[in-house]
Amino acid sequence: MESLGAFLKSRRDRVTPDQIGLRTYGTARRVPGLRREELAHLAGVSAGYYTRLEQGQAETASDQVLDALARVLELDEVETAHLHNLARQSSRPGLAEPPEEEPQPRVLALLASLAETTPAIVLGRRGDVLAWNRTGHALLAEHVAYEAPHHPQTRPSIPRMFFLDPLTRDLHLNWDELARIHVAYLRLTAGRFPTDARLANLIGELTMRSDQFATMWATGEVADCTTGDMHLQHPTIGAASVAYQVWLQPDSPDHRLEIYTPNDTSSADALQILTQRVPGEDQPAAGLPQNPATGHDRSGMNVLPRNS
Repeated sequence: MESLGAFLKSRRDRVTPDQIGLRTYGTARRVPGLRREELAHLAGVSAGYYTRLEQGQAETASDQVLDALARVLELDEVETAHLHNLARQSSRPGLAEPPEEEPQPRVLALLASLAETTPAIVLGRRGDVLAWNRTGHALLAEHVAYEAPHHPQTRPSIPRMFFLDPLTRDLHLNWDELARIHVAYLRLTAGRFPTDARLANLIGELTMRSDQFATMWATGEVADCTTGDMHLQHPTIGAASVAYQVWLQPDSPDHRLEIYTPNDTSSADALQILTQRVPGEDQPAAGLPQNPATGHDRSGMNVLPRNS
């Protein structure tokens, strides 16, 4: 996944001496950001200790040392939490197969209580769709079978869809912005769950199959995913702009309920049209049938989680 040293180096490279008021006396520099000894001095640790820390040869750093490094590197709250998560990884065992994720009944009840005009989905820790209402399905993935989240083996993977499914890419007018958020959130998740073998496989697969994912992953960016805007060119309703809000679940903190609301009147009208076109519970689901054995939809892409 990612080591503490790799994250520290990526953050060290982005902080320039001028940015923190460090005088360099005009000497030539061979690094884009701070030198190791400069960061160590400003954080109040020895250069030798910091070097061992970045090379993965030191014991787990104390919270005080990590907070000092975060202060010098100007990390935000999410990046600082990620730094602490990475520092704790050295005492953890290797990768392990995680249990299947299942949405909590109370989350499903909340999802069912939402008005049909409010698209919503429930996401697992790796971005797998654990559940969605019919409008959420129609808004984000009408080319995938509505029943796909009902079974762990056929659950759509939002990160895979974003980078490997051309229909999902065409749907999002601000794809680049949203894709970077997905990558940054995957990095944050990897720090929280360093032993999750399926998460490691997902990151490895996307790195191998998508040059854009690999480029974004190499930046080292880390961020939470809470609110934002999605600008869509939907195959059924045309242009629409929606805001997404992520609600964390106390009973299952790894899971997120993501709700979409229109940003303007025209988008509200478009969602109303979409709602009217969505079949009722006793009608066939929107979207084309999907073969659970292959995970292929009409785009021809495999967008489902891989268990190996």
